Amino acid sequence: MKADRIADPWGDRTPYGRHGTWPSRVDAYLAEGVEPGAVQRWVAAASLLHSGGDAMDIAVVDGRMAGVRGRATDRVSRGRLGPKDLFGWQANASSDRLTRPLVRRDGHLVETDWDTAMELVAARTRELLDERGPGSIGFYTSGQLFLEEYYTLAVLARAGVGTNHLDGNTRLCTATAAEALKESFGCDGQPGSFDDLDHADVIALFGHNMAETQTVQWTRVLDRLAGGDPPRLLCVDPRPTQVARHATVHLAPRAGTNVALLNALLHETIRHDRVDHDFVEAHTVGFEELSEQVAPCTPQWAAEICDVPVSRIIEAAELVGTADALLSTVLQGVYQAHQATAAAVQVDNLHLIRGMLGRPGAGVLQMNGQPSAENARECGADGDLPGFRNWQNDAHVADLAKVWNVEPARIPHFAPPTHAMQMFRYAEQGSIGMLWISGTNPAVSLPELARIRALLAQDRLFTVVQDLFLTETARLADVVLPAATWGEKTGTITNADRTVHLCEKAVEPPGEARSDLDIFLDFARRMDFRDKDGGPLIGWREPEEAFEAWKRCSAGRPCDYTGLTYERLRAAGGIQWPCTEANPRGTARLYTDGITWAHPDDCESYGKDLETGATVDPVEYRSLNPHGKAVLKAAAYVEPHEMPDERYPFQLSTGRTLYHFHTRTKTGRVPQLDEAAPEVWVEACAADAARLGLGEGDLVKVATPRGALEARLRVTDIRPGLLFVPFHYGYWDTKEGDGPDGGGPGRAANETTITDWDPASKQPLFKTAAAALTLVARADGRYAPAPTTTASAPSDPGSVPVTTGGRQAYATQDSEPGGTP
Repeated sequence: MKADRIADPWGDRTPYGRHGTWPSRVDAYLAEGVEPGAVQRWVAAASLLHSGGDAMDIAVVDGRMAGVRGRATDRVSRGRLGPKDLFGWQANASSDRLTRPLVRRDGHLVETDWDTAMELVAARTRELLDERGPGSIGFYTSGQLFLEEYYTLAVLARAGVGTNHLDGNTRLCTATAAEALKESFGCDGQPGSFDDLDHADVIALFGHNMAETQTVQWTRVLDRLAGGDPPRLLCVDPRPTQVARHATVHLAPRAGTNVALLNALLHETIRHDRVDHDFVEAHTVGFEELSEQVAPCTPQWAAEICDVPVSRIIEAAELVGTADALLSTVLQGVYQAHQATAAAVQVDNLHLIRGMLGRPGAGVLQMNGQPSAENARECGADGDLPGFRNWQNDAHVADLAKVWNVEPARIPHFAPPTHAMQMFRYAEQGSIGMLWISGTNPAVSLPELARIRALLAQDRLFTVVQDLFLTETARLADVVLPAATWGEKTGTITNADRTVHLCEKAVEPPGEARSDLDIFLDFARRMDFRDKDGGPLIGWREPEEAFEAWKRCSAGRPCDYTGLTYERLRAAGGIQWPCTEANPRGTARLYTDGITWAHPDDCESYGKDLETGATVDPVEYRSLNPHGKAVLKAAAYVEPHEMPDERYPFQLSTGRTLYHFHTRTKTGRVPQLDEAAPEVWVEACAADAARLGLGEGDLVKVATPRGALEARLRVTDIRPGLLFVPFHYGYWDTKEGDGPDGGGPGRAANETTITDWDPASKQPLFKTAAAALTLVARADGRYAPAPTTTASAPSDPGSVPVTTGGRQAYATQDSEPGGTP
């Protein structure tokens, strides 16, 4: 009997002990009626629906995808695949894929040919460049393209068009990870490795629901918990996640108070002298300032602010302060919350003062949410210069200009690269006249959607959307370009722990759809971008040529790829950068022998003021850190900008669920995943529900000062005073006219969220809104369409049907959450 990977997302246990080797377990799924012997080819790829980078092989039968299997030799997954990996590939064959370009005529999108569509884009670009200059054009991209595509986009945008307006939806999920690493270490680059999960004796997860966002790595943790010498877990999360259920200590702080909690952990670590003074002296600056800042931040002080027991904070501090090998992971519960960068930096500080870096089990994973977010960062497609170069450092700009064979003045560096939230403000105000959106859906994923829809619908804004489907954003575009996706093109993906995988083309894209690389190259040819010698600015035509060009750009930089080739990746599988000819096996951990890229001449960033976001002056940084050590950057707790009041008494948090990715443009078209979580819901705790006279399955309204949505209520063990709504649900699969623009109730979580962002990372704050909860209609026998296998499990396990693959069974009081009776 096949395992039900909807009911049991993490699969069977393969226990192993500390410092052991994670046993392999090969997961596979073939389409109904396809036997293994019928598979004609297996084509190498890696996951596209999360940031784990799990290697897999695509089954091909008669020119079509027919399934996937894990790869036992993969260093990241050892053959395992999560539910989105196993089933998500089916979205490629959806009947509503875009197959021909569309252009807007008389207010309607109509099909056209590629030449007409691309010439329209090029003509509008030329017109704007002539009339208003490069600052009138912006590019907003994804965390799901290939490295080769990001790099090509970065070259054509920065040195071709000459605009400073290039960012990605990585701004929504991974910008704080990058900023925190730059603040602490002077440069981006994940210090730790997934292999550290094998060696840590304490794993601390700060706002990271690993069980749902990185299912395979959570499987790894579960296997260690089932083996000898299991790790102890610290979970900081206001929801009853699977991580929380397995934690030694679980802290559920009030939203927006992460800095207060982390300052208390630092206070206790310093008070008990759990500090590696030799490491601090040799490798850091700022310890005295940090000590002074956290001196008054006692557990009692933090308990009052965070609304958690003092004893739990003391237990958590002892856990992280006495660990032999501490691994910390951080994700959206920190990155999308108030004081995001300040909080993430305090996690770095905890590791720096304890000397917990650069050895097995001791490290930081400032995680990503998307499969190739790391590539967007390193290639310069998300608000940085390629190769982790510093826009304030003229030598770095000159070096990049040499790589591209252009004059340094051609590369805009008069101000910080424009972040996405500012780009959309410029579009709203009219200074950006053309916005090219590739592989993302801001009409569902950005905050305050009424505002986003209104600015995208402006006649004065020329919008190009490059995607697989007619998304909510594409419906508002002037030109829609049909893109090929994973399995239909070749390129590389670098995951959250710097592991590079090669994804090969398995099948042809539908109709006339083209790869993102081919679309960008077509645009560059039509614009006839040239280098300073009159040659083509972009000289490559194929993915492998683009990869070789990127290697030249990365040479000598922290993210050095010069030791990698397509053939080496085919032979060896995933390899972690930096990888050079002298180090062809790659690098498991950074900072094994001190801090490498923080020197004023080398660093990617001189840092920012964590409270105001003001850029640190190069002279100031050189004075603070002349020898290039890690910076222990202190931060005071500041109250969130929007707090509950009588009208809006709750805090609202948005987030992910295990079975969906982003705005469901792929996962919502996959039967197994859609059936597991078919519709939006709202979570509240039992005490809050009872106080308001609400129960499981009631139709409720969640309202904030920006907007509202309606959804069924799931009563869970979430912390009191907090509501949770998954952000995946938009309007592409609803009836025409449904939703706020049609006069109906909202469905998308971002109808309610606030246009506010972290001052340092510029990441939007999706977890700080004040909200009201009211009854719309009684359940009448219905229940919330929320999974029971995850953090949305009901507080009463017998009250709702259990989530299973393709069927539902009613749980009994004796069954485990997510199990069968």
